[in-house]
Amino acid sequence: MTTYGGRRTQGERDAMTVEIGYALCSAAFAAAVLFGAVVGPVYVFGLPAGVRSTLVATGTVLAVVVFVARVVSVLVRFGRRDQPSQPGRTSPDS
Repeated sequence: MTTYGGRRTQGERDAMTVEIGYALCSAAFAAAVLFGAVVGPVYVFGLPAGVRSTLVATGTVLAVVVFVARVVSVLVRFGRRDQPSQPGRTSPDS
């Protein structure tokens, strides 16, 4: 995003679209794996109803938290990628 306040190029818009898709897909995968890891023992071991409802609720909450955290972290990292670490400075090798 090199043009602040101006129009973005088609390449920049495409890159953002791809990054959003990646963020959503990777977050959905991470949330599904976490949910399966927490709720899986319920179906493998046939646990009682009280334990089952607790694990399903816990798995759901954790999956939502992981989903949101993953999407935010990917998109924030993408937004910071194009900005120089020290604006106006050149590397010592130049």
